[in-house]
Amino acid sequence: MHRTAAKFVPRLLTDDQKQNRVEVSQELLDRANDDDNSLKNIITADETWVYGYDVETKVQSPQWVSKTSLRPKKSHQVRSHIKVMLTVFFDSEGVVHYEFLPQGQTVNKEYYLEVMQRLREAVRKKRPDAWWENRWMLQHDNVPSHSSFLVCDFLAKHTTTVLPQPPYSPDLTPADFFLLPKLKSMLKGCRFESIAAIKTNSLAHLRSIPKTAFQECFRTLKKRWQRCIQSRGEYFKCDKAEQLQGKTGKFLRDIFGNFPDRPRT
Repeated sequence: MHRTAAKFVPRLLTDDQKQNRVEVSQELLDRANDDDNSLKNIITADETWVYGYDVETKVQSPQWVSKTSLRPKKSHQVRSHIKVMLTVFFDSEGVVHYEFLPQGQTVNKEYYLEVMQRLREAVRKKRPDAWWENRWMLQHDNVPSHSSFLVCDFLAKHTTTVLPQPPYSPDLTPADFFLLPKLKSMLKGCRFESIAAIKTNSLAHLRSIPKTAFQECFRTLKKRWQRCIQSRGEYFKCDKAEQLQGKTGKFLRDIFGNFPDRPRT
């Protein structure tokens, strides 16, 4: 016998939830194998809070010291109360559409319906080929505002393909394992005094992410479906290349550290 620390995961999955993860991963993997361009047609999305000040992680805040110097000290700090919610849609080419939630507004089905209408207009302008051929596919999670009848009916009327997304699966969600952790790692440790400053700097960092990073994200997504199937629905470990992809080099912390920030409706 020996003592060991528990591994933190987003949720202790039931057998049904694991099976659902496997089935959805298999369905999406089959679609990708049948059509080499299917990954290019996926537009995925998520929401997150962006703070006026978000504390740096331990890995992000080392200092150079001499051998005789004492270990630096740092006071405990907390996130700023100034914050704004960002909704971002992206594909393998880059960001397609983004929105900041107006102050005092909540992400309910009526608001998200308006977001869907603006998203369609953004796809028409920025991805004209996918728009006119109606081959773009939407992937978002299953929170009530996304899965409401009002939104589903709107998407069905416009023949928009909605890809399934298993719940409690940040390891299979490009926004959770790539874009939002990458954006937040750039903003950690920075102080912004106003909502306008948060928006300006968030967009500047968002636009600085190269196209090649988005393309690699979707190539990685296909590998993740395979790993989910191989692990029989359990949360899986990434390979070394993925661990080094992020700025902090801590893949699981980037995923699960972002998880509590997911908005609640």
